[in-house]
Amino acid sequence: MHATPFLMFQGDAQDALLLWKHAFPEHLTVTELDHHGAGEFEGRVARAHFMLGSTQWHVLDSDIPHSFTFTPSISIFVDCDDEAQLRHAAKVLGDGGKVMMPLDAYDFSALFTWLNDAHGVSWQLNLPFPDDP
Repeated sequence: MHATPFLMFQGDAQDALLLWKHAFPEHLTVTELDHHGAGEFEGRVARAHFMLGSTQWHVLDSDIPHSFTFTPSISIFVDCDDEAQLRHAAKVLGDGGKVMMPLDAYDFSALFTWLNDAHGVSWQLNLPFPDDP
């Protein structure tokens, strides 16, 4: 069995992928990207797969309208390699988004922030203490 995280948008999947690639330029690779053809959803993402670190993700733009969006109760947790990487990602992802826990040192982390990006996707960015495995 293999489980893959899946994110469903309603028209802004392409913009979200571009934002995330900007936040993690050396760690996010789009491996597949197909768009809807002619019709009502032309140009929207029909299917995309990307790798963030070693995890594969699936995203698409739904062709069925729905009334729900993302919730911070499910978030993408990223252990960053260094402070510069974390600060860059926090700046990019936080632009137009909402900070739920400000960037700071906490008892559980050398540096941490929790935010929603402009697309409503929740991110927890963490810089582990040097002695954490």
